[in-house]
Amino acid sequence: MTLLPEWIDLALLGDFLRAFLLFLLGLGVVLIAKRWLRRWVSQRYTSHHGLIAGQLVFYPGLALVVVSVLGQLGFSLTPLLGAAGIVGIALGFASQTSVSNVISGFFLLAEQPFQVDDVIQVGDTVGRVLSVDVLSVKLRTFDNRFVRIPNETIVKSEVTTITRFPIRRFDLMVGVAYKEDLVRVREVLMDVARRNPRALMEPEPMIVFEGFGDSSINLRFAVWTIKENWLPLRNSLLEEVKARFDAEEIEIPFPHRTLYTGLATEPFPVRTEGGGEPDGDDTASGGEHDGEEDGPGQGGEESVEERLTPEDS
Repeated sequence: MTLLPEWIDLALLGDFLRAFLLFLLGLGVVLIAKRWLRRWVSQRYTSHHGLIAGQLVFYPGLALVVVSVLGQLGFSLTPLLGAAGIVGIALGFASQTSVSNVISGFFLLAEQPFQVDDVIQVGDTVGRVLSVDVLSVKLRTFDNRFVRIPNETIVKSEVTTITRFPIRRFDLMVGVAYKEDLVRVREVLMDVARRNPRALMEPEPMIVFEGFGDSSINLRFAVWTIKENWLPLRNSLLEEVKARFDAEEIEIPFPHRTLYTGLATEPFPVRTEGGGEPDGDDTASGGEHDGEEDGPGQGGEESVEERLTPEDS
């Protein structure tokens, strides 16, 4: 006597259990192999190569596990392969953008303009590379936002790899007043660079004359540092240059605006008069008002009635 209902086929149930166990075991083996190979390649080469190696193991291994599970369930692979070919053609026409991203991904993997953990700029987006996948590149910006950029966009756009080289240069634009001695200004700036522990003396800092501005002589103060110290150098150099200029009484000019208010800016007097005919009382009172306050001797203004000639009336 069995406890299972009669409509349950024990053989079919056994196939499902074996397929399920095969899927779990195969997926576990694939994930372990991916993680191990990625770590090994990353230690011997770079993390970018390790990521690629892990993907090359994961996707074919997953496909092999799925095929094995379908075979365990009794599916014939020949019709499935034929249907997959037809579906693949249809999907190829329907997903041209995805195919383009995949092909662009291969170009990125071959060219390697950047690697994982590099800081890149694509358009207005600046961030650290998290992964280079088949369809897209994932970035994390410095304000902790996740950005996904399709591979096709990367290939077609101008990409700046900010951390490609071990050292970077920070350019500080400085303006000094025309009365200042440029030789003394140069000595002060070089002393600021020598005292900054993050600034490199090889390559040597540069001071480049940029030109005569509207109110200042413009200089470019260029200092080299290792890429990890670029942002701390930027902040500290700005503070130190300002403090030294204040201590040495070197003027940094800036535009001034002067607002003047007085009698010369007093608004012009404006008087409006109605266009219709006033009644008798209003005419009399209006005449007295014009004669008393608005005569030629008072303000040089005449009323409309005084400007009319006999011919006009």
